[in-house]
This record gives sequence, C-alpha cells and structure tokens, in this order.
Amino acid sequence: MIQERDAQGRLGARVVGLMAGRPPGLWRQPEFLKLWAASAISDIGSQITVVALPLIAALTLGASAWEMGLLSAAGSAPIVLVGLLAGVWVDRVRRRPTLIATDVGRAVLLLAIPLASLAGALRIEILYAVALLVGVLTVLFDVAYLSFLPSLVERSHLIEGNSKLEATSSAAQVAGPGLGGLLVGTLGAAFAVLLDALSFVVSALFIAGIRVKEVSLAADGRAGMMAEISEGLRVVFTDRILRVLVGCSATSNLFGRMFLAVYVLYMTRDLGLGPVGVGLVFSTGGVGALVGALAAQRVTRRFGPGPTMTWAQLLFGLTGMAVPLAVLVPRVALPMVVASEFGQWLAVTIYYVNVVSVRQALIPDRLLGRVNATARFVGGGALPIGALLGGALGEAIGLPLTLVVAEFGMLLAFLWLYLSPVRSLRELPTREHPASPS
Repeated sequence: MIQERDAQGRLGARVVGLMAGRPPGLWRQPEFLKLWAASAISDIGSQITVVALPLIAALTLGASAWEMGLLSAAGSAPIVLVGLLAGVWVDRVRRRPTLIATDVGRAVLLLAIPLASLAGALRIEILYAVALLVGVLTVLFDVAYLSFLPSLVERSHLIEGNSKLEATSSAAQVAGPGLGGLLVGTLGAAFAVLLDALSFVVSALFIAGIRVKEVSLAADGRAGMMAEISEGLRVVFTDRILRVLVGCSATSNLFGRMFLAVYVLYMTRDLGLGPVGVGLVFSTGGVGALVGALAAQRVTRRFGPGPTMTWAQLLFGLTGMAVPLAVLVPRVALPMVVASEFGQWLAVTIYYVNVVSVRQALIPDRLLGRVNATARFVGGGALPIGALLGGALGEAIGLPLTLVVAEFGMLLAFLWLYLSPVRSLRELPTREHPASPS
C-alpha cells in the first residue's frame, strides 16, 4: 500500500507539473532528440577520421614528422583564424540552416579523400586542405550548435540538454577510435573517411527535420564586422561571470596542452608503457568523460552550478598530480595514470557542461554566437602556446618536472572560480546581459 501511494504521489506530481506548464524531460521532446541523434552520428564519424587522417599521412603517404605536425596544425588552426568571425556570422543568421550547410560542406570536403585515392592522386597537400577547410566549417558548426540549443529547449533544461549531448560525445570518444581502427584495417583509411562523410549527411538530414521557430537575425542596421567582434569581446571581458569562466578555461587549456605535449613521451619513456598501455589510458579518459556527462545534471542540481564548477576544477587539478608521482612507484604506475585520466576527464566534463549552460542562460540570443566564439577563441588560442611551452620545458627540465609544472598550473586555475562571485552561483542566471550599443 505504501508503494502504491508513493507511485500515485509521483504520478500526481507529474500531472501537476504538466498542468503548470513545466516542459517534459528531453527524452520526450522529439525536436531535441533529432539534434541529439545528429550529434551522436556525426561524433562517431568524426572519431573515425581522427584515426584515419594521420594513418593515411603516415602509412599511405609516408609523411615525415614535420608533415604530421603540419597536418595537426591545419586541423587546429581554424579556431584562431576564423573563430571570432564565426561568432558574428552565427549572430546574423538563423542557426539551423547554418548547421545543415556546414554538415553538408564537411561531407563534400571529406569525399575528396576517397575520390583522390581512387584516382591515384592522393597527396599530403590534399590532406592539409581538407583538414583546414573541414576545421573552418567545424568551428562555424560548433558556434552555431552551442547557440542553437537555447532556441530548442527551455532554460530549465539547459543543464540536462548539455549533459545529454556531452554524454554522446564522450561515448563516441570511447568507441570511435576503436571502431575507426577496425574500419581502417578492413576498408583502408581513405574509405573509412567515406563513412565520416556519410555521417555528416545523416546528421544534416536529422537537423533538417527539426521544427523550431527561430527569430531571423537579419544584419539590417548592424554595425560593421569589426564593431560586432568588438562587442562580443567587450561583453565577455566586462561581465564578471563570463570573464572568470573564460580566464579559468584559458588557464586550464594552457597548462593542459603543456601537459599533453609531453604526456605520451612520458608514458612510453619514463613509465615504460607500450601501445596497449597508452591506449588503455586514453580509453579510460573517454569513460571518465562519459560518467562526468551523465553525472553533471544530478551534481549540479544538488550543489548549484557555481560550487559544482569550482570543485570540479579543483578535482581536475588534484587528480592529475598522480601522473608525475607515478614515476616514483613504478609497480603501480599504470593504475595511477589510469585513475588520473579517469578522474580528470570526469571532472572537466562536469565543469564544461556547467560553463556552457551558464553562458546560454546568461546571454541573449543576438549576442550568443559572438560570446560562444570569443570563449572558444580565447581558450583555443591558449592551446598552441601551451604546446610550445611544454615542448621547451620538456627539453630544459625533463618530462616529470614539466608535468609537475603543468599540473600545478591546472590546479591553480580553480582560483579563478574560488575567488570570484561564480563560487556562490546556486542556480543558472536568469538575467539577460544588457545589450551594448552597436
């Protein structure tokens, strides 16, 4: 009888919630499910290409270390080259058509690789061009994607929506590389890329099926391109919440990339891990990210976004300390590194879900593209600097000490949050950022 009354009570609460106009959970909202399906399919496809492109360069084309570096740079440079321009573009147009166009564009570009392979004309320069242009469209897609979600779900569902989308991205990070390696081994690297191209086509079809009313953001009466970029920068760096979040993320990215620059070298040389051990470490990071994405909504509901971000960032720094310490205890080095990788990805994913949700709740629609782009531009700009610093320090003071410096930097990033009003943010902001004069 008690269980029956409890069930009736829960049913009654649900009915009251629906009568009060509370939107149903996102798994029951078809338009969100279309976006989620599009994200899941394209994420898995992209992970295949992450494996396939370097393998094409290394095994098929015999690329040198310098050429491999150029290929990596071609894929990561667009965030710095076009990140701020992407924000202006996304704030001038409707986001759904932008998502469809960039999906289709990436599919067409990736098709160039299997076609060139069939024609016997595949060259490293083609890989450079495809990586660069796909990267440009990916920057545009990502900015539009982050700015589109608030048009699709209620403010009360932002944390839930970002958690679900990040969970599928993390799952792709776990399964995608293994699937990519299998497909490369059976189909060949060039034709594995074909599946990624097809995944973007399917993603575009799902997004095309989304029915949502978007406000047309025409450029009439707007200021010039540079004035709009300046407005986005000004909003981010004058708002006390956004400024802190961008500073924390940039600091974490700087020292995180310093860490990653020598991480694999440290695992292979100092810890003696082979390819299987290194693969286990990175796969565990994907599992940690998945757990973090699934836990983010519940943790945030319990503690609020501010405390959740603050302590997640602290956990991110503390768990990383196990990596340089592992060299002191070689018998348990692998478990320590695996545990660190799991803990860091779990923490940083919880942090990221909240950061994105706070931005989406705080900023009005007309500025959201530029604010998201500015945040990505600043954070992305820290990555190559951190990589160069990591390589230089690794040569100067050795790998373990470089990792110690990097981990202390990641640990100190949490002070941005702890010493700011963000720490006391118990719920998503409800105010809109005042519109700056154009």
